[in-house]
Amino acid sequence: MSALEWYAHKSLGDGIFWIQERFYESGNRANIWLVRGSEQDVVIDTGLGLRSLPEYLYSSGLLQDRGAKEDAAHRPLLAVATHVHFDHSGGLYQFDRVAVHHAEAEALARGDNFETVTWLSDSEVVRAPSPGWRARQFRVQAVQPTLILQDGDVINLGDRQLTVMHMPGHSRGSICLHDKDRKILFSGDVVYDGSLIDWLPYSRISDYVGTCERLIELVDRGLVEKVLPGHFNTFGAERLFRLASNYISKAGICHKVSTFAMRSLASLALRVTNSRTSP
Repeated sequence: MSALEWYAHKSLGDGIFWIQERFYESGNRANIWLVRGSEQDVVIDTGLGLRSLPEYLYSSGLLQDRGAKEDAAHRPLLAVATHVHFDHSGGLYQFDRVAVHHAEAEALARGDNFETVTWLSDSEVVRAPSPGWRARQFRVQAVQPTLILQDGDVINLGDRQLTVMHMPGHSRGSICLHDKDRKILFSGDVVYDGSLIDWLPYSRISDYVGTCERLIELVDRGLVEKVLPGHFNTFGAERLFRLASNYISKAGICHKVSTFAMRSLASLALRVTNSRTSP
């Protein structure tokens, strides 16, 4: 299957494109965002990487053909992982320039499929990307990041800047990217319009509460009007406030006890799955 078949996109205007993997039918299917700038383009998250995302970007016309040397020299492409979970980081190996938060840089560099929580089934991939492909063969490939991110770093695209916000809880290296001028938040899995997951390896409820408090502060200060999340549909400031507030209100002792049990089971399952050798 070609990259043009595997991916689809739509424009949100103002140089932002929403890309998805058409034949990965799962609640884990991640949103991929392309943000075009005057001096640099950024891909936020890369999906599973079962087909070439860079090939799609150029073949579809979203980016100018790499054969155009002048454009390539002035418009470098950076892939940023909001975190290293498999559904967001699987395609990072396809890019020359890769950025990730320092808390997860080592896990990505060693291809740690426990920390990437790799969990993929054949039933979720409704059309095989290549003949004979099986989900048990899938692994997040080791990638050496070229840019290590910290809270407060700014990724300069020329006519727009994306500020890195370290927002742990879902994972220890989760980040949001904040376009302050346009009041847009690329939130990854920090927040999306669904049940927030805090029971995976390296999830931490106390961190997540602090992160949700930062999200509420962004809304209270009028710094976010639109959220482009890691899953599902986009939403606005009012919904962001509600999602963050609801998480804080439910993060009591009962939630912590049940989450501990779920994390233990998830960790066991992931260790068993990712210790298997692929034929």
